[in-house]
Amino acid sequence: MLAKSAAKRLISCVYSDCRTKVRQNTGADPSPSLTFVVRRNSYFRSSDSKWVRRFYCYRCQRSFSSSSRTPCFLQKKRTLNEPIRKLLCSGVSQRRIALLLGINRKTVVRKLLFLAERARLEQKMYLESLGDSKLERIQFDEMETFEKSKCLPLSIPLVVMEKNRKILGFRVSRMPAKGLLAKISRQKYGPRVDERAQKARELFSDLQPLTDSRTQVTTDQNPHYPGWLRSHLPLVTRRSIKGRRGCVVGQRELKKIGFDPLFDLNHTCAMIRANVNRLFRQTWCTTKRPDRLEAHLYLYVQFHNFELT
Repeated sequence: MLAKSAAKRLISCVYSDCRTKVRQNTGADPSPSLTFVVRRNSYFRSSDSKWVRRFYCYRCQRSFSSSSRTPCFLQKKRTLNEPIRKLLCSGVSQRRIALLLGINRKTVVRKLLFLAERARLEQKMYLESLGDSKLERIQFDEMETFEKSKCLPLSIPLVVMEKNRKILGFRVSRMPAKGLLAKISRQKYGPRVDERAQKARELFSDLQPLTDSRTQVTTDQNPHYPGWLRSHLPLVTRRSIKGRRGCVVGQRELKKIGFDPLFDLNHTCAMIRANVNRLFRQTWCTTKRPDRLEAHLYLYVQFHNFELT
């Protein structure tokens, strides 16, 4: 009777060291479809006011629930995931989110890291979903911001698809200060490593399966870009555009010309600066850690690709 009821449900144990899974992997179990899991009561989950079923495995003599497989397992405030995700992608700071939702700031940080990891996996799946279809026209450029101080600048290489403005990839890299702040930066913080070339090559390496000789990459006239492209995307055709001065509107990312060949990328950069609080122009909300900036950007890329465009 036990085997018959279990065979109807075909529920497998969630524990990786369960003897049923070990026997199936080694071929010792003659009937891999047969499970030894039965339903055992349910419990009320107060975090989202739902009843959750519980199950029991006779092989390993352990119980589990239907939520044990979900990414939100053991979260006590899972109902806040979606509001926090939308607020983080809408120009709201972490402190203000904690104030509006009545939670601790550390909860917002934990939710940011959790949601960013899921967004990173979804971005990877999105690139894999493109499959064998090669990209025709893409645009590449860098955004600049800083961590803690303008003496510690950061570069964000960004690749955007033309027409639909889908973000295909990005990186966050450290770079030395330039101009009048270079000497001050060296005196205060010492020499700073330049990671722009390494991160750009990593970005192009991820996009290499999606490009061929028909792919055209539009960039500005930065002298470093031809070498970066040649190392990992040797088949693409590069089109260089003279850089222009930014206008006041559009977070100073849009340019003071009638027709901008890099409009799709510049418009995307303006949207990023307008919706990611730590990238605002003239603000006191600054990035304290590059890895947290990367997590925040992954969260926005998911929001941008699947909800805004």
